Amino acid sequence: MATLTDPIADFLIRWKNASRAGKDEFTAPFSRIKADIAKILQEEGFIWKYEVDTEAKFPELRVTVKYSDAGHVPVLTDLKRVSKPGIRKFVGSGEIPKVRGGLGIAIVSTSKGVMAGHTAKKQNVGGEVLALVW
Repeated sequence: MATLTDPIADFLIRWKNASRAGKDEFTAPFSRIKADIAKILQEEGFIWKYEVDTEAKFPELRVTVKYSDAGHVPVLTDLKRVSKPGIRKFVGSGEIPKVRGGLGIAIVSTSKGVMAGHTAKKQNVGGEVLALVW
């Protein structure tokens, strides 16, 4: 397995590829931040569920992709990785971006943990914008 320079982007792209290919689920190497992102995606209705699979030699995150009721159309329209390892994007609580007029979410890493952008605004905390999902 190759060394990843951006494991969060790898996780998000695996999700995007799985949903566009019509897969029911996908796996990614486990890390706490990826599990926190998956928890936010589940709370916001972008995925059905996630679980940590410890049966393998290395723990894996198993995510079930969510599709809309009208056929096999994925709930995920698109996503954008904002902060990258070389270029970080930090914002204050008043600068957290609104995604597609409120139809999407911003995922923000704050001092109080990883949370959705609207939650960070309510708690009046800023942080690093990890990704935009719609």
